[in-house]
Amino acid sequence: METGNTKSNSSGDVSTVVENVMPSIVAINSTVNDVTSDFFGRQYSEDVQGSGSGIIIGQNENEILIATNNHVVANAKTVNIVFADNTTASATIKGTEPSNDLAVVSVKLSDLKEGTIDKIKIATLGDSKSVKLGEMAIAIGNALGYGQSITVGYVSALDREVTVDGVTLKVLQTDAAINPGNSGGALLNSKGEVIGINSVKYVDDNVESVGYAIPISDAIPVINELMNRTVLTDKEKAYLGIAGKDVTDDYSQRFNMPVGVYVGELKEGSAAKKAGIKVGDIIISVNNITIKTMADLQEVLGYTKADTNGTVVVKSLEDGKYVDKTINVTFDARPAGN
Repeated sequence: METGNTKSNSSGDVSTVVENVMPSIVAINSTVNDVTSDFFGRQYSEDVQGSGSGIIIGQNENEILIATNNHVVANAKTVNIVFADNTTASATIKGTEPSNDLAVVSVKLSDLKEGTIDKIKIATLGDSKSVKLGEMAIAIGNALGYGQSITVGYVSALDREVTVDGVTLKVLQTDAAINPGNSGGALLNSKGEVIGINSVKYVDDNVESVGYAIPISDAIPVINELMNRTVLTDKEKAYLGIAGKDVTDDYSQRFNMPVGVYVGELKEGSAAKKAGIKVGDIIISVNNITIKTMADLQEVLGYTKADTNGTVVVKSLEDGKYVDKTINVTFDARPAGN
């Protein structure tokens, strides 16, 4: 398998960029069990097929790792990958992060068809923080589930906020067409570097050529965390030592508080108290993962190992205003029964 050594193409020859990058892009086909109810409350279930795209972002001694959107693989019974040489392999969901609409799936090297490893490669990741308005943008993905296709445009806005299914994302905006099935695919610059992960398209009869991508520099910390997730026993799971309540969107607007987990109580001698977290702080992030609810917090701690170091970002009320504080924490072991 080649490493991500995409050739720079200062002449802007899109065909050369695409030829270099295509081995890094995959199509993702998933099966989701959809349950519906009729007028009389009777439930029916059926398997629904979905399609999306992914980017090969890593390899270890056992597997290939592919980044995509959470909504591409969410609740999937099966996930199948189609590589650039049109061979297929089943994939396992390594980890998902709904708040950032990101996921990582893995394919065992032993499940690859003969010769496939020589025809695919790891993508070269760029720096989305240095992207400028008007730069060329090339989108590659499994549009409409028909197979890989290419669209070309420009970066038309930076740091645009969009909300989809209750999730607010800060994204790059492009006029390169991004259609259903493109989700999880790559948005590239003229050098063939990935600057974004295509995520959503704003659907409105009165709007054309508005597509979005999660900036790759924002996605990398989350992807790295998802890539390295391991299954832990209860004794191995991290513990912070707080009691808290969710600050929902409704509470946030009503009381002018940030969305997150309000710290109502600190256990004596806990990791949180030792680190300097205070009652009244609102937890918004743990190890670069967005926290909006206690369920989010429990999920993150459930795959974080005890006795490891990490970071917790809180909104702390000072002089009538909430300010961000990044706090270094050494996580405790989860007590029995928690």
